[in-house]
This record gives sequence, structure tokens and C-alpha cells, in this order.
Amino acid sequence: MTTRLHTTRASYDRVAADYADLLRDELDRKPLDMAMLAAFAERVSAGGGGAVADLGCGPGRVTVHLERLGLDAFGIDLSPGMVEVARRAYPRLRFEVGTMTALDLPDAGLAGALAWYSTVHTPIGELPVLFAEFHRVLAPGGHLLIAFKAGDEQVRLEHAYGHDVDLDVHRFPPERVAGLLRAAGLTEVARLVREADPHEATPQAFVLARRTGDPLAPATAR
Repeated sequence: MTTRLHTTRASYDRVAADYADLLRDELDRKPLDMAMLAAFAERVSAGGGGAVADLGCGPGRVTVHLERLGLDAFGIDLSPGMVEVARRAYPRLRFEVGTMTALDLPDAGLAGALAWYSTVHTPIGELPVLFAEFHRVLAPGGHLLIAFKAGDEQVRLEHAYGHDVDLDVHRFPPERVAGLLRAAGLTEVARLVREADPHEATPQAFVLARRTGDPLAPATAR
């Protein structure tokens, strides 16, 4: 595991309980975010359904939302602390520790995958590795929904959720993300960029994509 993954995991282990308490009802205040999750769920269900992985699930608040939308959802997170919180809160759902760079999932086994702000600590030059892994685990025709902070900069975060942390937060241009998804064999279906709410510093972006083909030659972000 890289140093960045180690520090990210340690930071989220530290904040897990307070993070869960602070964000438990956050989706209720964000109708556009919920609309994108609903569109994702409708696409997965229309394709026949199947297993859906919430990649970087944190305390499971979005995983359980997907279940309530009728999906067979489970969660994977880098942080054992987050997974422990999720298991306590939603014991009927499955949560596992894992990394998005090397998912312990079979090829083409998922009807859907969600990356809900879980790529924000990954530099844009490393996104192709994640997107290739998302492509690998999605069945042909399977859907991916990715949510991220729109922009083109890196922000250092040293205190969050009442704790000291060691995190870099990356903001991505939506067009660049869509292009990297295409290069990974994931075709854009829909995109939404909404303005920042009062508690956010930047617009928020959502891209819904579908596995349609094989990846192109390895992509790089210049």
C-alpha cells in the first residue's frame, strides 16, 4: 500500500464516528444529488439488476440509500474504522475493507458501481488506474456513477470533522473525467454540475457512465 493510501486510511479511521454523525442526513438536503442516485438505480434496475458496489462507502449512508432504491448494494472502504461504523449502523448489509486500486471482486461481476466522492484523494494522473479497475468489475452494460468536486486544483486538508487529518483533496474538470472514463471503456450517459451549497467551497459534479467496450491504449493525464 502506498504512503498516500496509508495516510488516507489513518485519517478516516480517526474521524469515522464523527464523520458518520455529521453527514448522516446530508442527502436529505441535496435533491439534485438524490436525483442522480435515483437515475443510477433506475438504469441498473432496467438492465436486469444485480450486485452493486459502493466503492469508498465510508459509514454506509449512501449504500443503504441504494438499498432503499431497490438495489442489491454492498460497500467497500479503505478504512477499517469506517467499515466498522457501517456494519454497526446497517447490520443487514455487507461491508468489506478494500482498495479501489485492486478490488477483491471477479471480472464483470457487478451490475453497477458507485464512487461517491471516493476519488477525491486520488491525483488526476492516477484516475486511469481506478477507472480501469471499475471497467474490469462491471459487467458489459453495467453502470458507474461518480461524484466529485468540480475544479482544477489540489487543497490540503489538515483538520476535519473535529480531528487532525493528513489529506489532499483534488478537484477535477468534469470534461477531463468524462474523457478518462471514455478511455477506460466507460461511455458517458449523463452529466450534472451543480452550484456549491452553503457548506461547500466548489461546484459539485456527477457523471453517469456505462461499460460499452474495451479500454483504449493506457490513458495519461497531462
